[in-house]
Amino acid sequence: MADMEHPDRIFLRDHVLSAEIGAFQSERGQDQRLRFNLTVDLRETVAGTGDHVDAVLSYDVLTQAVDTALADQRYNLVETLAERIAAEVLAHPRAARIAVSVEKLDRGPGALGVSIIRHRGRVPATGVAAQVAILVHAPGALVAPGAVVIVPGTDSATADGPHARRLALLSLDQAAWRLGGDLGIEVAETRTELDAAIQLRQPVIWAPTRLAADAPDAGHMPDRLALWLAGRLARITSILQGLTTGRCPLCRTGWRSAFRACVQTEIR
Repeated sequence: MADMEHPDRIFLRDHVLSAEIGAFQSERGQDQRLRFNLTVDLRETVAGTGDHVDAVLSYDVLTQAVDTALADQRYNLVETLAERIAAEVLAHPRAARIAVSVEKLDRGPGALGVSIIRHRGRVPATGVAAQVAILVHAPGALVAPGAVVIVPGTDSATADGPHARRLALLSLDQAAWRLGGDLGIEVAETRTELDAAIQLRQPVIWAPTRLAADAPDAGHMPDRLALWLAGRLARITSILQGLTTGRCPLCRTGWRSAFRACVQTEIR
C-alpha cells in the first residue's frame, strides 16, 4: 500500500466538454460547456512498474469515467454528475481516493461548480458493464463496428524445445499485425489497450504474447487463448464454436462467415 500521507497521483486537468445540464428551464434543450478536473490518489506507488502500461492506472480511466457519466443520463445538478464520475473511477482497484471538480463555464461571469473528495470504500463503486464478443478469425470474415476482440485464427507455428510455446505465441503476434494491416483495425497487446477499445465500442485485434506468455494455462492455440482472455476480462456468458456461415447468433454484430469461435463476456 502506498504512503497515504504522500500518495502518488494521476490527474486530468481542464477537460472541457459540452452537455445539457441544469435544473433551470433556461438550461434545458441546449448544451453548455463543462470543465472537469480529476485528481486520483493511487493505492500503490508507480515505482517498480517496469514501464508497463498495465501496471498503472491509465489516464483513459479518467476520461472514460467522464464520458460514461455524461452518457448515462441528463443531470440537473453538477453535484450528482461529480458523484457519478467519482464512483466510476473508484471502481478501479488501483484508485484509493479522488477529487473531482465540475464547473459550468457559460452560466455567469466566471466558472460556477462543485468540488468533491471521495474515498474508496465510502462510496458505491459501481462501474459499467460492457458486453464484448471475442472472435477467433479465419480467412474471409468481414468487419463490422462494435466491441469485438479478434484473435488471429491462424494456427500457430509448431516448434520443438523449451521455447516452443513462446515461439507459437510470437507467430500469432505476427499474424495479428498482418491482419490489422489488412483490415485497417488497431492491434492491442496490453489489457489497457483492450479495455480502451471495448469502452469505445471499437473492434480490436489481440496480439497475445505480452499478456499470455507467463500464463501457461492460456495455451497457444487461438480457440483456447480466446477462452482464456474472456475469463481474464470478466465473466463468460456464452460460447459458440464451429461458425461457418451466416450471422453469429451470439454477438449479432454483423460479423459474417468464417469465424471459428465466438465467446461472449461481460466486463465490469
